[in-house]
Amino acid sequence: MNNNSLLISSTLALALSGAAIASPDNRESNELTEASAQVYPTRYQSEDWGLAMGVRRGDIPYAVDDDEVYDILPLIKFRNDYFFVDGMEAGAHLWKNENHQVNAYTRFRFVDIPTELQNESQSQAFDFGLQYRFLKGAWEADIAFMADSNKRSYGYSRTKYHWESGDWYLSPYAELHWKSADFNQFYYGLDKYDASGGVEFNAGITARYHLISNLYLLGKLGVGRIEEDIVNLPTIDTQYQYESFFGLGFYPDSNKKKAAGAHPSPQLNSDTDSDDEFIRIAHGWATPSNLNAILSWQTRTDPYNNQLTSVFYGTRLTETLFTLPIELYFTPGAVWHHDSEVQGNLAEGVVAIKAFYTFEIGPRWRLGVAEGLSYVSSVTHIEGTEMEEKGYKPSKLLNFLDFSLDVNMGDLFGNNALNKMWLGYSIHHRSGIYEKSSAFGRIGGGSNYQTVYIQWHF
Repeated sequence: MNNNSLLISSTLALALSGAAIASPDNRESNELTEASAQVYPTRYQSEDWGLAMGVRRGDIPYAVDDDEVYDILPLIKFRNDYFFVDGMEAGAHLWKNENHQVNAYTRFRFVDIPTELQNESQSQAFDFGLQYRFLKGAWEADIAFMADSNKRSYGYSRTKYHWESGDWYLSPYAELHWKSADFNQFYYGLDKYDASGGVEFNAGITARYHLISNLYLLGKLGVGRIEEDIVNLPTIDTQYQYESFFGLGFYPDSNKKKAAGAHPSPQLNSDTDSDDEFIRIAHGWATPSNLNAILSWQTRTDPYNNQLTSVFYGTRLTETLFTLPIELYFTPGAVWHHDSEVQGNLAEGVVAIKAFYTFEIGPRWRLGVAEGLSYVSSVTHIEGTEMEEKGYKPSKLLNFLDFSLDVNMGDLFGNNALNKMWLGYSIHHRSGIYEKSSAFGRIGGGSNYQTVYIQWHF
C-alpha cells in the first residue's frame, strides 16, 4: 500500500470521528463501525527502506556434475509515491490507487548453472515488462508480462501473505510462470533441442527475525517444479529446483514502530527541517589502483585521463542507526563518462543507500559510505582493460560502493548562509564482489574514480 493510500485512510478515519461527535447516535455507531473495519497493511508493508546482504543457494537443474551454486546478493528496499525497489525487483507507478497499481516493472531472472560457466554465459539479467498489483491488508497479488533482452517472452502470477507476530515476519508465496516456446528452447533446450511453451510452479516462504535495534536476520526457502516437457529434454536432469537465502539486513526498528502505534503513518521523514534532501555534483578521475591502494594513499594516475561527472539526489530515511547519530539516505545517481582517446561517451546509472556520520574537529566533518547497484551503457576503458588482463568477460551490472569525507562550508568559512553546503572527496567504486556473485558476472575487480564534489542539502 502506498503513502497516499495510508494518508487517505488516516484522513478518512479522522473525518469519520469528527462527524460522529456531531451526529445522531445511530449515525455515530455506523461510522465508528466502518472506521474500525478498515484493513491496514503490516508493518513490513509500511516500511520505506532497508539494506541487506546475504547468500543465495540454488539447485542446478541441468545435466551437469555440479548440483548447486551460491551467490552473494546485496538487497535494497525503498518506496515512495512514484516507484519502489524491493530486493531483486523494482517498478515505477504508471497508475495507482489504494488497492491497485499498474507499474513499469523489472525483475532479476536467475539462471542456475555451474560457477565456472557463469562469467562467459551471463545469461541471467534484469528483465523488463508491465505489472499489475493488487493489495488488500496483509494480502498481495500481482501479475506481470516480461521479456528478456532478445524479446523472449514470459509472464508470472504471484500471491503472497504478510504475517507478523512480535519479532517475527513470515510471508508464504506461490507463483505460476508462463514461458513461451522460444524462452524454453533457449534457457532449457540451450538452443540445441526444440521445446514448447509451458507453466512452471514455484512456492515458498520468506522470513525475517528482529535481532536488535535496526539489525534483522533474513531467510528464504522455496521450491520450483519444472513442467514435464522440459524435464524430458536431454539438457535437464531434475524436475524440482530448491532455492534458499540467508543474510543480515538493516531496517527500521520494529520496536520503535510498535511503540509509536500499531499502524503509524509511513512518512519518509517526520522532521519539518528543510535539510532532509540533497543534490550532489561531482567530477572525478579514473585510477588503475585498487581500493586498498587508494585508501592507503598509493594511488596511480590513469595515463589516458578518463573522467566522469555525476549528479546524485538523496532523500533521508532515518537520522539514527543503532541509536547512533548515523543518517541514512536513499540516493540514486546519473553518471556521465566523458570520451577520451580510448573510449567514447557513455552513461552510468546508480541506485544506493548511503550512511553519514558527523563529527567535529574544528568545523563539522562527515564520513560517508554507500552500498548499491551500478549499470553502465558500455564498459569503461579502465574497467575493460582490467577484466581483459584477468581473463574475465566484463559485466555492465556491478556492485557499487562510495566512500566519502566532506566538510561543512558554513563552518569552514564562518558563514551561516553556507551551513547546508558540504565540500568533499569521494571514491566511486564498481566491483564484482570477488567472483562471489553471478548477478555481477562472477568477476573479480572493477574500476575506481576519485572525485571532488559539492553537496547541498535542502
